[in-house]
Amino acid sequence: KGAKCLMQNLQMTERIKLRAKQKGISIKYLLEKCGINKGFIYDIEKQNKIPSVDKIERIADCLDCSVDYLLGRTDVIEINSSAVNTENNNFKVL
Repeated sequence: KGAKCLMQNLQMTERIKLRAKQKGISIKYLLEKCGINKGFIYDIEKQNKIPSVDKIERIADCLDCSVDYLLGRTDVIEINSSAVNTENNNFKVL
């Protein structure tokens, strides 16, 4: 279980780094913009800490990608905005 978590963490940090590079921003700038401690990536990669959902959501929002993309659950970067009704934050039945 620990090895699987570590692999998922490494995949997530690699996707964060890749997406930041694609957006032309540094990890330092990204974390500052998201209000996250500068040691976030180190803590995940080296300390095997599990990031909070809130932090992953903030990073995904700043990188214009889905949480699922960062978590490795999909290779689709774009957010499926058609599945979300932003007026009242309810999901549409697809």
